Formats: sequence, C-alpha cells, structure tokens
Amino acid sequence: MEIMNYYKKKKILFSQEEIKLKNKELGEKITNDYKDKDILVVSLLKGSFIFTADLVREIQRPTQIEFMTTSSYGDGKESSGKVKIINDLKIDVSGRDILVVDDIIDSGLTMKVIIEHLKKLNPNSVKSCVFLNKPSRRKVQITPDYVGYTIPDLFIVGYGLNYGDYYRNIPYIFSFED
Repeated sequence: MEIMNYYKKKKILFSQEEIKLKNKELGEKITNDYKDKDILVVSLLKGSFIFTADLVREIQRPTQIEFMTTSSYGDGKESSGKVKIINDLKIDVSGRDILVVDDIIDSGLTMKVIIEHLKKLNPNSVKSCVFLNKPSRRKVQITPDYVGYTIPDLFIVGYGLNYGDYYRNIPYIFSFED
C-alpha cells in the first residue's frame, strides 16, 4: 500500500454527523432491547474500537466491555477466508448476555466463528451489532441483530476501517475515487 493513496480523491459515504446520529439510534434500540439485563459488549479488534467506544456511550444500561482480536484480512482488501482468534476473552461469560460488536460484516466468516465460539462458553444470549453490513459479499448464512447501514460491495475506509493499517483515525467513512 502506498501512503500516496491518502492524496487520492475521496468519496465520503457517511459523514461524522451521520455516524453520530446512527450510533445514537443503535444505542437507543439496544438500551430498549436489553432493558432488564446487564450487557457484556465484546468488541472485535482492531476495526471496531472506534465504533464500540461511540456505541457504548449511547447505551443506557450497565455495560461491561471486553475485547477479542481476530484476523482474517492481513494487509489486503479481501478476507483470506481463515479466521484466527489472536486474543480470546479472559473472563467467564457463562450466564451473560453478550453483544458482539464489529465495524463491518462482509463475508460473515469472522462473526460466525466468534458467535459459535462464544456460544460454547454457555452465555445466556449472544447477539451481534455491526456498523456496516455488506450482504453481497456473504459467504456464510448470518444476519447481524443490529445494523447501522447496509452498503453495496465497495472498499471503504475510515472510522476504524483500515487499508493496510492506515486510515482508522479518519472520523468519517469514505471510498477512494479513481
């Protein structure tokens, strides 16, 4: 990846304000759905850390946050098809209500592997929340419980989404234009 891509023309898909409003909407829905429960949010690193931070501030319920690190992309634009759990949870999740949070669901492989893994740990429930849903790329049958936006098949960056290991810090979501 060349850092020169930074200087290419960008097409903004979701502005900082649109992102903020969507997080508020998701937070309200999650708050209502978990009204009598404590939530264990499991954030999938690295991509979801910004979305998770913004989302949990909008959830008005007791919320514990833990992190898992997975890998399926490396430095490329497409999933390798092999999901590795690099760092697993270090707490007992039995009897807990888990909300797995990720920046995007593309092939669905990572979310499927993580949900199956967590269900083996005897939680009360496991649901998923993604900021972006790209169903045209799905390789496994999985539907996230909470979705910010559904998008077409394009390569996007910003707001935690990376190209190589750059652009996560951009406060909006964009694609490069040729």
